[in-house]
Parts: sequence; C-alpha cells; structure tokens
Amino acid sequence: MALGFADAGVLAFDVGGTDMKSGVVTADGTVLALQRHKTPLDPQRPGEAILERIEQLYGEYSHQFPAGTFEAVGITVPGLVDEVHGVGIYSANLGWRDFPFRDLAEQRLGIPVAFGHDVASAGSAEMELGAAREFQDAMVMVVGTGIAAAIFTSGRPVTAGGFAGEIGHAMVPDPDGQGSVILESVGSAGAIAKRYRRITGTEVDGAREVLERAMTGEPEALKVWNQAVEALAFSICQCVSILGTEAVVIGGGLSAAGEALLEPLRSAVDDALDFQRRPVIRAAALGQDAGMLGSALKARARLLEVKLS
Repeated sequence: MALGFADAGVLAFDVGGTDMKSGVVTADGTVLALQRHKTPLDPQRPGEAILERIEQLYGEYSHQFPAGTFEAVGITVPGLVDEVHGVGIYSANLGWRDFPFRDLAEQRLGIPVAFGHDVASAGSAEMELGAAREFQDAMVMVVGTGIAAAIFTSGRPVTAGGFAGEIGHAMVPDPDGQGSVILESVGSAGAIAKRYRRITGTEVDGAREVLERAMTGEPEALKVWNQAVEALAFSICQCVSILGTEAVVIGGGLSAAGEALLEPLRSAVDDALDFQRRPVIRAAALGQDAGMLGSALKARARLLEVKLS
C-alpha cells in the first residue's frame, strides 16, 4: 500500500557519495530543518560510520522537535541495495558489503526504519508525487556524474534483489566505432566533459559548458553532445521495446539542460522506434528533494508495516 503525505511525520536521510541530507518531512510533505553534511568516510567501518552519524543527528532532531513529530526514519544510500531485507549489498564509493543497515538502525534508534536505494527512492517519489504520477510503466533516469534508473512496470518497481536499474552499465554502440561501451561512458554528464577534453585538449567546467559551446555551433562540442543524446536514446529505446516503457523522466544534473536535452532526445527516440508507442520524455519535477521525499515515503510504508504486524 502506497502512503501519501496525509500520515505521520518522519525523519528522512538521503546519503550520497559526497554529502548526506537530512530533514523532518511533515504530513503535508514539507521538509523542515533540512541539513547537509559531508558523508562520513571510514574505510575500516563504512556502514558503522554512517549509522553513527545518523544516530547523532537523530538525537539532535529529537531535542529540536516535540515528541511525536516523527514516528519513523527513512534512510537511502547509493550502490546495490536489498530493500526487502534492509541490506546494503555493495557500495563501490563508500566501501560496505552486505551491511544490515535497517536492523542495526532500528536497534540504535528504537523506532521503525525504512532502508532503500537513493535512485529507486527518488523514482518512487516521482511516480507518486512528481513527473511520472499519471503513468504505470515508467523509468526515472538520473543522469549526473553517472547514470542509474528506477524502473516501474504496472505501477510496481522492478528491483531484482537490488540489481535492477543499473542502466548506466548497459551496453550502447561505441560512437568511435570500436564495438560497444557502457552508456555511462558516453551519455553521463561526467562523460560529456571528459570526451570533450579528450577530443579538443580544452578544459571545460563540466557538461554545462560543453552544451554552451554546442549551442554556439562549435563542431566538437556538437559532436560530443549529439553522441551523448544518441546513447541515451538507444538505452531508452531498449527499455521501450523490452518493457513497454510509456514515460521516461530525466533527473540528475544533466536535466538542468532542459529542452536543449529533451527535444533532441525525443527526436532521436522517435526516429529509432518503429511500431512501438513513443514514450513521454520529460524532466523530473521534484528536483533535489526527490531523494528526501522518497525516503519519507518508504519510512511511512515501514511504519504501516510495523503497525499492522
């Protein structure tokens, strides 16, 4: 059962590879006392370091707000995640393997804790509250330094025990004609800047500057940008053909390009598809709050699960 924001307030944590955000999400979806901190890094105790910081912040929020303001906690992290069992399977950047986040967090905090994947949680928020809310078969693709996706069929998330959604590592044609490469190496914001530097020898301030140069007609920038769009379109068409995806929501840093990305992406997808229905392609609606709101939704679902058990 999906819960909306007519229920209890919760405390949400959105842990990233560099920063972690926290805040109280009220019954109407308002985020209070939003904080951003550096993600604690401890190669020897990576999971424990995260939980220790969460426990500390939980104590601070508990003193700041009256009792009953929040009745559950939501935690989302990057990497491979088993949401059913509350386990962080693997994080390449932060270092844990098979770490039982949910159980240990509930022991430390003493209230129900929901645990999930950061992109999957952001995707759930876009499905319930944002740009994909009128669709049942959708993909929320986060395109930033890397690429990952949350995939939904018949309104249900495709999880595969935490291994689904790694679309950034799906193979696409190599634009240099050397067989196949992973999508992330061509279509991500990080790849756009890196490929431009390699081709021109010119340093740029990320994909944004490459786009600015492309819009002036610079051939090298246009080439890199168009190759990124074609790679993204290729993967979208694969999902449309295999899963019947009817909507694609683009989030992450590259979505800031707006129609400069979306219009050519729609055109490339339309040209590549044959009899398949053309998916709606639009920008994410919830922006930087998507992960927090998704974490809150999962916390409410966990609270209901505990109350009904």
